[in-house]
Amino acid sequence: MWPESSEHFQGRYKAILIQKDSHLLEVCRYVVLNPVRVGMVEAPEAWKWSSYLVTAGKARPYPCLTTDWVLGQFSVKRGKAEGEYRQFVKWGIGEKTIWTAVRGQALLGEDDFVDALMDHLKKHKDIPDIPRSQRYATRPALPSMLPSALITDQRKLEKKMMEAVEKYGYHQSQLARHLAVHRSTISRWLREYENATKKT
Repeated sequence: MWPESSEHFQGRYKAILIQKDSHLLEVCRYVVLNPVRVGMVEAPEAWKWSSYLVTAGKARPYPCLTTDWVLGQFSVKRGKAEGEYRQFVKWGIGEKTIWTAVRGQALLGEDDFVDALMDHLKKHKDIPDIPRSQRYATRPALPSMLPSALITDQRKLEKKMMEAVEKYGYHQSQLARHLAVHRSTISRWLREYENATKKT
């Protein structure tokens, strides 16, 4: 499990289930490159609040920071491991973020690993302590639920919007952004659909 370090250093804690060490190593690189990615610094060593300087052998270690596992992925010799770690982080600059490989905002791993856990996520989608984005990790994306072709059929559109909210946990604000309308419009359409279905 690991906390999400968002692109702008904000947002709630998010736990991700990771399959194996190679994926975790990618996550470690992602975290120390966040300040570079958002343009706060030009190089990871310029951000003094991350673990990069210590892991790279450029600063004295903090008592609370463990670097042995990360460095052990590169070499048993500390000096060589630190050098290879620095190169590994450097190679990640400008590459796609780790979030492009995360499935359903909850799983990072190979297809078999992810597919095997999808049923588990479905069974726990009603637990309120689990973030909504992870409870509904297996839900269909809005473009597939609400394609542009639906816009010409108001009743079908409203039915699909209701399904997106009630069955898949989407917020009305998310529907509004996807359909490029105001949130109050979404609210009105859903009320109209509810009223119409009560009459039938």
